[in-house]
Amino acid sequence: MTRNTDELIQDLARDIRPVQVLPRPWVRAATWLAFSGVYIGVVMMWMTPPGRPSDWPEPRFVIEQVSALVLGLGASVAAFATVVPGHNRKLLAFLIIPLAGWLGSMGEGCFRSFNQIGPQALLLVHDLFCFPSIVLLGAFPTIAMAAMLRRGAPLTPRLTTALGALAAAGLANFFLRLFRPEDVTVMLVVWHVGGVFALSALAGGLGRLLLNWRWMTGRQ
Repeated sequence: MTRNTDELIQDLARDIRPVQVLPRPWVRAATWLAFSGVYIGVVMMWMTPPGRPSDWPEPRFVIEQVSALVLGLGASVAAFATVVPGHNRKLLAFLIIPLAGWLGSMGEGCFRSFNQIGPQALLLVHDLFCFPSIVLLGAFPTIAMAAMLRRGAPLTPRLTTALGALAAAGLANFFLRLFRPEDVTVMLVVWHVGGVFALSALAGGLGRLLLNWRWMTGRQ
């Protein structure tokens, strides 16, 4: 019996592979941001004519952009944290802060635009360039995010993919607003904010298909 047990232990130890510990979620998020930022920066320089004015001196625009950027970065860290068993779910609650700042600043901008231009601020007619641009700018960050999330344990695939898409689309929207600032109206909120959350919801719905643990472990 002891001999059989020893042989079993040897057989198991012979095929064992060392476990590679994943970097911390914030390290993976920083790596993803570095590559995604370079891609988006190059695309935006190609898409944007030189000499466009910037709205950065306006406090409301600063709050909006900083909140959007923090939301995107926070979503990326949260996405990478969800593929680590036993992750701290308190990180998800942190996202409420930048989300409130982003939506609050956009809402204040809508109210200001309504006072300035009247009912025209409620029109939903918008430059069709914006939503396809968010998709284009978010393409590489989304692919990179999906590839990186496959290295982990997708215990909550829908939540993970939704957070990953929120990070990618949010980052794309941040750069689009940075290089193409517009007055905040209802149509801008619908197309920009609605587009970001629509892509996030779509990705979340496909989470089990995109992050199928059985398929991933079978490939490995």
